[in-house]
Amino acid sequence: MKQTKKSAAGTSFHNSTIWITPNILKTILGEPTYSQNDGCDKVNYSWNMETIDGDIFTVYDWKEYKPLIDDEMYCFHIGGKSKNITDIACNEIMDLIDEMPY
Repeated sequence: MKQTKKSAAGTSFHNSTIWITPNILKTILGEPTYSQNDGCDKVNYSWNMETIDGDIFTVYDWKEYKPLIDDEMYCFHIGGKSKNITDIACNEIMDLIDEMPY
């Protein structure tokens, strides 16, 4: 999995979510593609990513309407062009979390 410069147009939510902190996402995914953590919009953080197979997906918080605290758990949505892609992306994220040292 890696960040991408490819367009995420056409991705959407397919009921794949992950409960995680913004700090852990920053550690495993890198700096967000979009970061406006002021709670004034539907999204505070968003990452544009590619799966190992090159499928585009996004990771983003949705409608928190408050600034996120870096070490608090939030529900992040995973968007893609199909449910299969978002499930694969979720599994790849979980694998990266499992590899993190504690």
